[in-house]
Amino acid sequence: MTPVDTGHAGAIKPDARFMLSDPAHLIAQGFGSGLSPVMPGTFGTLFAWLSFHALSVRWPAVFTPGAWALLIVGGFIAGIWACGRTARNMGVDDHGSMVWDEVIGFWLVLLFVTPGDFATQFWAFVWFRVFDMIKPPPIRQIDRHVGGGLGVMWDDIAAAFYTLLLIAVWRAI
Repeated sequence: MTPVDTGHAGAIKPDARFMLSDPAHLIAQGFGSGLSPVMPGTFGTLFAWLSFHALSVRWPAVFTPGAWALLIVGGFIAGIWACGRTARNMGVDDHGSMVWDEVIGFWLVLLFVTPGDFATQFWAFVWFRVFDMIKPPPIRQIDRHVGGGLGVMWDDIAAAFYTLLLIAVWRAI
């Protein structure tokens, strides 16, 4: 896959107008969180954390662990479509503004660490971002060899797995 490259020839520079021009763009760009000019993946992950918390606190009878699991699966499937379509429309395989993969990946982490105290959620956030940025094997291979929306989405599921594995080991010692 092509690395994030906002200066790529033929690539569209994302803005609110582009995001609002297609529902796929709105989803892929994390409802605007991916439009941050600095660290859009981190802002997408923050959006995931805040939205998970806000929805779970506001409507706890609706946003149960089972409902979150269904939402994550549905969001992953929708993300394959949305990120694939947005990537084609932008002319870049995995543009940095596409953060729906971070949202779904971090919701998955939160599903397993909540209810957890703020410190646990904070360290989950930090480690998720580290694994997403450094892409240890096999994340890097997934990122390079799985194309389209599936590739965009799948590497963050792998980052979520690494984060959850690290937290499980941390809790066990």
